[in-house]
Amino acid sequence: QVQLVESGGGLVQPGGSLRLSCAASGITFSRYDANWYRQAPEKERELVAAMPWYGGRTNYADSVKGRFTSSRDNAKNTVYLQMNSLKPDDTAVYYCNAHIVNWDYWGQGTQVTVSS
Repeated sequence: QVQLVESGGGLVQPGGSLRLSCAASGITFSRYDANWYRQAPEKERELVAAMPWYGGRTNYADSVKGRFTSSRDNAKNTVYLQMNSLKPDDTAVYYCNAHIVNWDYWGQGTQVTVSS
């Protein structure tokens, strides 16, 4: 059974940082594209970071470029999203995604709230 388990969300003040983790079981994450999405209330799900399986350049949404960094630890079968200089507009549920060809696995989501 495949599971993606996210952690690291929470409440943070504007300008603060959080690191999200996504631990996979049942798949070898390094063989999958690893993507982070987010969905704010009453908005569509948005692709935040797309990290290809082969180690190529990670693509980021314009809204997070220079502030967010995605990375992998293949030994731990885990991907991370380091989020710095957080803004209230970053408030959303963040989802981890593992993608290969025409197949996707999703995590359950973790809430990130940026507020003073």
